[in-house]
Amino acid sequence: MAGVISHQALASSQSHWCPAKNSRFEKRTGSVRLVYVKGSCGSSSRKLGLVWASSSQSSVMEPMHLPSDGNSGHTPKKSSESALILIRHGESLWNEKNLFTGCVDVPLTPKGVEEAIEAGKRICNIPIDVIYTSSLIRAQMTAMLAMMQHRRKKIPVIMHNESEQAHRWSQIYSEETRKQSIPVITAWQLNERMYGELQGLNKQETADQFGKEQVHEWRRSYDIPPPNGESLEMCAERAVAYFKDQIVPQLVAGKHVMVAAHGNSLRSIIMHLDKLTSQEVISLELSTGIPMLYIFKEGKFIRRGSPVGPSEASVYAYTRIDQDDNSSAGQYLDAHKAHVFVFYMILTVEQFNEPQKVLLNLCEM
Repeated sequence: MAGVISHQALASSQSHWCPAKNSRFEKRTGSVRLVYVKGSCGSSSRKLGLVWASSSQSSVMEPMHLPSDGNSGHTPKKSSESALILIRHGESLWNEKNLFTGCVDVPLTPKGVEEAIEAGKRICNIPIDVIYTSSLIRAQMTAMLAMMQHRRKKIPVIMHNESEQAHRWSQIYSEETRKQSIPVITAWQLNERMYGELQGLNKQETADQFGKEQVHEWRRSYDIPPPNGESLEMCAERAVAYFKDQIVPQLVAGKHVMVAAHGNSLRSIIMHLDKLTSQEVISLELSTGIPMLYIFKEGKFIRRGSPVGPSEASVYAYTRIDQDDNSSAGQYLDAHKAHVFVFYMILTVEQFNEPQKVLLNLCEM
């Protein structure tokens, strides 16, 4: 209840590259074999390849079609597939200072700004029709900076629906301008977990004062909240409910959605999407500013990349590998197994001169 009240108070001219179909080449790096598969170009689809390799297994290719954003680049058509991008905000000033932040509204550091821009570059070719962020500035800054890198060059515009007057005053009356804008919807339900009396405290000093085990329990248990704060379970209740009620209908309608939020609200959503247990989700870590892509198809979410960058080994405690799009079983990898998995997504689009290679995941499990 304290968490809900707190959140509600806050809510006020180069050669064209087009590969032959199914062409492939191989590259070996140490004991890891990377297989690149190139798809044919098309006017209304993007062909991608998802490659994963390990130090003990041969490489496996999963072909992937990214949903089209249509020829007009404006109103999305109802599609059998939609893209869902999840991004944790870039580094904040209190991340840098190792302080419990929670729902305190602090901005990004210069490093956080760079992370947001880099995130935008990673997703610049994925269609986006609507953006959801929390009500906190660090998530909103991340979304805005990321969209500045997008190939469609649309302007993200925050929708003010907190009152009838705010809605009326923020209306866009030019149809052409509206078509060149992307709505940004803010919601307190996507806010970070409210850390109660820990907010503003130094994490190391708090451990020294209350004991490392007690602070670890507050931070890493699923259902134990810090003093006058939220547990992860409480955070999940509001974040997942909002995701189901507001975001899923957009995906069902064929719209491509980006969500810029926080470590715990996104962990909650990922728990729902990947069907993680309460024990698995507490071991889940998300790096700041690293995008994660899901495809929504036939009512199911198919994960296409983990939120782990090339320099952040072992921060994602459990990685699920969907070996078959039609299989919901997947495979969970023990965080202690010594395998290195590398994911590459190769994007070829008719409008672009070169394939865009995006390193999605490099994590040592």
